[in-house]
Amino acid sequence: MKILFKVLKYILLLIIAVVLLLYITGYGYIVKSAVLVYGNGHITAFIDDARFFNTRKIENDPAHIWHWPVLEDYNRTKPTKRLLDEHKKMKTAAFLIIKNDSLWSENYYEGYTKDSLSNSFSMAKSITEALLGKAIKEGFVKMDDKVKKYIPELKGTYADEVTVADVASMSSGSDWAEDYYNPFHITTEAYFCDNLNKLMIDDVRIDSKPGQKFKYLSGDTQLMGMIVAKATGMTLSDFLSKSFWKPMGARKYALWTLDDAGQTEKAFCCVNSNARDFARFGKLYAHFGNWEGNQILDTAYVKKSLSPRLVSSPYYGYSWWLSDYKGKKIAYMRGVLGQYVIIIPEDQLIIVRLGKKRNFMPNGTPHSNDFYIYIDEVYQMLNHKNSEK
Repeated sequence: MKILFKVLKYILLLIIAVVLLLYITGYGYIVKSAVLVYGNGHITAFIDDARFFNTRKIENDPAHIWHWPVLEDYNRTKPTKRLLDEHKKMKTAAFLIIKNDSLWSENYYEGYTKDSLSNSFSMAKSITEALLGKAIKEGFVKMDDKVKKYIPELKGTYADEVTVADVASMSSGSDWAEDYYNPFHITTEAYFCDNLNKLMIDDVRIDSKPGQKFKYLSGDTQLMGMIVAKATGMTLSDFLSKSFWKPMGARKYALWTLDDAGQTEKAFCCVNSNARDFARFGKLYAHFGNWEGNQILDTAYVKKSLSPRLVSSPYYGYSWWLSDYKGKKIAYMRGVLGQYVIIIPEDQLIIVRLGKKRNFMPNGTPHSNDFYIYIDEVYQMLNHKNSEK
């Protein structure tokens, strides 16, 4: 028994020493990430983690809620077996099919409901880009502005050259390392750090020529968020509430996760909302910025957002993913755990999927397996409906 106590004592001392070393060397955020993630039975961030962070409320207007119309045959066509299997395997929380701007199919799983808030993850990149579009529309920013106009402390060989358009299209030339599982990389640090603005200024450099090559970097969106906040003089949450949440009649408030200091939104991720309210951005972009007669975003801006900026990366526009699957023009918002708002304007179709896992893409392809599965099975459901007429 004495030997056991001695072993446990040394293990405890070792843990204390490692924790102290992490804090001394500037990696203290790893301790928080380990406690939060592994302590809750996960290996990475999870869709219900907002309660462990500071958040800022994105207010809706309860007196002016716009309700999705419901089609007469709502939920009459059941999900296909393949779709149900995918939902079970990938732990889907919500799956909506919106046809002609009306709810056609709506299902919730894993204990989630239409009122459940869950993490958008990188779908927030598209939302931040919408905020940029609104800031441009209101005259606060221009696409060809230099980033240093708003973030003069930005460092790097090409820091003077990088533009707003470069960060919005993920072609900044930044040295950011996009890695969700390596605790020593900046993406993990940004998720758990004390001060996001300081991290961006101290640790991010523009060391490659901007505007030349697409490279998916969460840091680009964080810079975009910093630009919008600086230009408008508003927090991203307040600007989102004023510009979109209230005008689009969101049915429920949302939450945006902040850094530990409680000052800065994680622009690259972490808007916590429900499926019906996320779907509003699909409708807005499918109608080129027009919401029920209110031109919230300029049509030209939305068309640019949904078009490739670089010939070498036809699958990415300005913070929106793009595809021509099945010969159709498809654009979509995407989060790391299979969060999707997919729009197929020619068929007046919006697909929303929220959940806990993503069926990742094969090597060298930009789109995940589940992206194709969801589209295939939705069309199977629609074809089955049409065959019954």
